[in-house]
Amino acid sequence: MTELALIRHGATAWSEEGRMQGRRDLPLSAVGRAALAGCRPPPELAGFAWLASPLRRAVETAVLLAVAARSEPRLIEMDWGALEGLTLAELRARPGTAEAEAAGLDFRPPGGESPREVQARVMPLLAEIAASGRSVAAVTHKGVIRAVLALACGWDMRGKAPARLDWSAVHRFRLDSAGRPVVLGLNLPLARAPLGLTARGAAS
Repeated sequence: MTELALIRHGATAWSEEGRMQGRRDLPLSAVGRAALAGCRPPPELAGFAWLASPLRRAVETAVLLAVAARSEPRLIEMDWGALEGLTLAELRARPGTAEAEAAGLDFRPPGGESPREVQARVMPLLAEIAASGRSVAAVTHKGVIRAVLALACGWDMRGKAPARLDWSAVHRFRLDSAGRPVVLGLNLPLARAPLGLTARGAAS
């Protein structure tokens, strides 16, 4: 069985404020780094290959988890275009937002990318992972994880999500031979490193 495990990056100043980050290349905040200090992948991911979005917040998260992750551009966050930097409240105050949100997978911010387009760029990667036969874990973004969950559950992103996700946890999917995901297990907590083991020591 080939497995895909997805982890969202740690907190940034914008995520703490509830802002749409999109492609803005923000570092982890002090709160985000503190929350990840001493965290490690759970034992269920032993032997997995690792990938990470090229954005700084994902790369820094991989370093703090003490994993050697290869950069994978297809794991970058959904492009929020002109809406980048807005809070959800600010977004919903804009005229026409309710109608746009009703588009579900086809909601495309002005100058940005729709969740369906996120799926289109991620699906070839899932097919490559399935063909390799080696399970992969990836540090990525909320938009990517939601897009994969939607693929796995047949969710059109209208109405309530099929599951409530803990954004500090690991979300596991089984990939069939074509790379189509099926939910294997959600909200698996990260592990804690033994006392005194630093991220640099664990990675060396």
